[in-house]
Amino acid sequence: MTIKPKKSLGQNFLVDLNIIKKIVDLANLNSNDHVLEVGPGTGNLTNEILNRNPKKVWVVEKDKNLSIKLSEKYKNKIKVNNSDILTFDENKLCKEKIVIFGNLPYNISTQILVKWILSNNSFHSYKKLILMFQKDVAERIISKVNEKNFGRLSVISNWRLNITKHFDVSASCFLPKPKVESSILSFSPKYKYIKFKNPKSLEHVTRIFFSNKRKMINKAYRSIFGVNYSVSDNLKLDLKKRPGNISLDDYYKITKNYENL
Repeated sequence: MTIKPKKSLGQNFLVDLNIIKKIVDLANLNSNDHVLEVGPGTGNLTNEILNRNPKKVWVVEKDKNLSIKLSEKYKNKIKVNNSDILTFDENKLCKEKIVIFGNLPYNISTQILVKWILSNNSFHSYKKLILMFQKDVAERIISKVNEKNFGRLSVISNWRLNITKHFDVSASCFLPKPKVESSILSFSPKYKYIKFKNPKSLEHVTRIFFSNKRKMINKAYRSIFGVNYSVSDNLKLDLKKRPGNISLDDYYKITKNYENL
């Protein structure tokens, strides 16, 4: 399949077969698994997924020409959805939990991840996520409190997901060759986590707290709770700390208290 990658869609096709096999190996696929691949491109990863004989494979491809080519190439082996993953509803695929693979476009990778995390519907649809990100984005996702890259994305990503970094992927593994390296992360749902009435409350709270990472959090706190310091007292929250020095659990507890206002 000869296709010229579209820069407007952030297309960089993964062509290294060894890396492709390593990525698919992470899922330990079996004949009962249902798989969704996001951004299959020319089908290089799709081939390897099909080699593992999962029960069902869907792909979501925004590029209409690629969608047509994929349908022609695989016939009834896969179900092709010519859709934008940011608006695609994973729940309509099946009632089973699905394994998601994604060589995500760099320009919208965090939007896709946050969409899955904050959507109560799609969150319950998946078994495991195996995703590729630009390396510096991956570092923000897995960063710990007090580390330089710790921020909103770290707090949101770790809320109800266990995250593992597996390996980096050289730019030379892609066509065309991007200007940056990539990283492979896997995500699996946590069984225990603080539940919110509306998951987007976490997005709201972290946006306020991280609006100025270098400032103490007292101003952000007051913008949410006013001069009511019972929340900070109960959480033993030091309002002189900066956003990057507040623990994950504290952010989740702050959000819970925000919803109870």
